[in-house]
Amino acid sequence: MRGVTALAQRMRSVRPSATKAMTHRASRLKAAGREVIALSLGEPDFDTPAFIAQAGVAAINAGHTRYTPVAGIGELREAVVEKFRRDNGLEFLSEQVTVGCGAKQVLFNAMLATLDPGDEVVIPAPCWVSYPDIVRLAGGSPVVVTCGQATGSS
Repeated sequence: MRGVTALAQRMRSVRPSATKAMTHRASRLKAAGREVIALSLGEPDFDTPAFIAQAGVAAINAGHTRYTPVAGIGELREAVVEKFRRDNGLEFLSEQVTVGCGAKQVLFNAMLATLDPGDEVVIPAPCWVSYPDIVRLAGGSPVVVTCGQATGSS
């Protein structure tokens, strides 16, 4: 029996987050008075625009404070369908759209749902540093393929 603080065996395949380490280092340097431009988390360097914040407050005030359907609110999924039709010339049904809280979470869910132990997953690089660990945690084997100018892609 494992102790209360013991992690599952599969966690041994996951490395500490390089992104979090870079963010922590940037925070320490800023606190020490250094001018730092942190590019590690992918967060914007500006506050949420007022019209978005106001829409969030209006949604809360309208009582939209409960869990949504797993695939996302129907109106949002329809808006995603319309965006892809209008901007990209792609046709989808709202039933083919799932809205998630972020790309890494959606990819993690997809890998966990589809990978069997040892399945290989090709990951084009450069990539987000956590992608290989997501594959490992889901039981797969990441195969990182370097892409760039030398391979004819940009």
